[in-house]
Order: sequence, then structure tokens, then C-alpha cells
Amino acid sequence: MHTHDQSAWEHDHVFDQDQEQAGERRTLWVVLLTAVMMVVEITAGVVYGSMALLADGLHMASHTTALGIAVFAYVIARRLAADRRFTFGVGKINSLAGFASAVLLLGFSVVMATESVGRLFDPRIIAFDQALVVAAVGLLVNGFSAWILVKTPHHHEGEHDHEHHHDHNLRGAYLHVLADALTSILAIFALLAGKLWGANWLDPAMGLVGAALVAHWSFGLIRQSSRVLLDWQANDRIVNDIRHSIEEDSTDRVTDLHVWSIGNGIFSAQMSVVSDTPKQPSYYKGRVSPEHRVVHLTVEVAQCESH
Repeated sequence: MHTHDQSAWEHDHVFDQDQEQAGERRTLWVVLLTAVMMVVEITAGVVYGSMALLADGLHMASHTTALGIAVFAYVIARRLAADRRFTFGVGKINSLAGFASAVLLLGFSVVMATESVGRLFDPRIIAFDQALVVAAVGLLVNGFSAWILVKTPHHHEGEHDHEHHHDHNLRGAYLHVLADALTSILAIFALLAGKLWGANWLDPAMGLVGAALVAHWSFGLIRQSSRVLLDWQANDRIVNDIRHSIEEDSTDRVTDLHVWSIGNGIFSAQMSVVSDTPKQPSYYKGRVSPEHRVVHLTVEVAQCESH
């Protein structure tokens, strides 16, 4: 029976994920703002006959749901942070929420496009003055919401930080609000054109433009978040830096290296090292810079066969 103290080699898999995330409280405020404006815009779009305004309101409805998912993900991740059933922690919950948010956003872009095409062939009478007031208020709310989210503090611990410390959940929330602001701008432009020059066709046309841009943003977030969910290899600069830190000024050679994201700005890695003079795994772990935030590192060491 072993009685040795193993505490020096043991560690948890919480990685500070039991703490309230920077974007959690701000996202909750944005949910409340967006929900109120959603009701106002949908009601106004129906009453005043503006497709652009109704599309903006329906779009905001999808965003209210998506933002609610974002808040829920933050809360669940925090509460389950110490659950050891999550092998590498709960960091991917936020990426999963970002992915779901992007899929929802893509779905509503299809709804926007379909409704807008229908209005091109079946124009409606629009109460321009009232619709313009509601659209302007919507733009102010969306702009303020985007400002709240973009002011959320991020980690900046080195020159690589900006590149790989992404909170896909927060990014998903921000893109939803940004898309709302875009549709508000397009709605205002279309309503002004209709009021001043009688170009009523611009109202549904701007709905189509907004749908295309929202779909484009959705695909971008789907691509980013799915890479984390599928254990996509970290970018080449991080991988090469880790390899260089092991091989620099020694006969040690990395024969196999895997680095992947397990959460917002944190990574797991596995490597195999061969050397003429092999050292303990702890030595190689110590050579990996803390800047890369590799919180879980497994090292296999082998003696180089002589010829």
C-alpha cells in the first residue's frame, strides 16, 4: 500500500471557471434591453406596416433567445466547474453556446430573407413617420447594448493574447447585437427612402441585404466555435513556440505534439520528446511559457536510440 504524498502532482480541472466571467453580468443587462425593444419593434412593425421594422423586431426576438442562451451557458459553466465528469473542465460550454447562437442567427436570416422576398411581390402601406421613430430608438438601444458588450474586459497577457483568447459565447452575443444594429440602420435608410422618394421597394430590399450580412457573420462564428468543439489544433504560432521552447539549445526533439483549446484562452497539450539525455517530464513542462496558458500538459519522454 502506497503512503506517499501525491498532492504535488495532482491538480483540479476548474481553471478559474467557477468564477463569474467578465461578460456574464453585461450580457444579462443586454438581454433585458433587447427583450423590451423586441416587443416594441414587432408591435410597431405590424401596426405601421414596415417589413424592415418587423424584420428587425423578429431578428431581435432571435437575439433575445440567443442572448438568453449565452447567460444560461455562463451560469451552468460556473456551477458545473468542479464537476469531474468534465474531463478538461467546462470551458467548451461557452463555445457550444456560441455555436448554438450562430445556428439560431443563421436560421433567422433565412426567415428574414423569405419574408422580404414576399414583401417585394406583395407591397404593404407603411406608416413612415411612426416606423422611423421606432427604428431610431431601436438603433440607440442596439448601439448602447453593443457598447456594453465591447467594453467587457479581456485578458491581455502577451502579444499572442488577442489572437487566441476568444470567448465564443460573448462573441456570439456581440454579433447578435451588432446584427440588430445593422438591421436598424438598414430599416431607417429604407424608411427614409420610401418617405422622401417613394422607393417603397427598398424596405424589403434592405431586409434581404441584412439577411445576407447576418448569414455571413453566422458562418464565421460557426467556423470558429466548431473548431474548439472538434479539438482543432491550435494555431501554428502557438504550436511552433511550444516546440521551439523544448528543442532550443539541446538535443531534445519533439516527435509528436498536439495542442488544442479547452476553453476561453486555455489549452491542453500532449507531446512526445526523444533525447540523448532525457530528463524528467517536469523539466519539459517548465520550459513551456505560461503565456500560452497550457493548463493541462502531458509529456512522454524516451531515450534516443544510438546507431
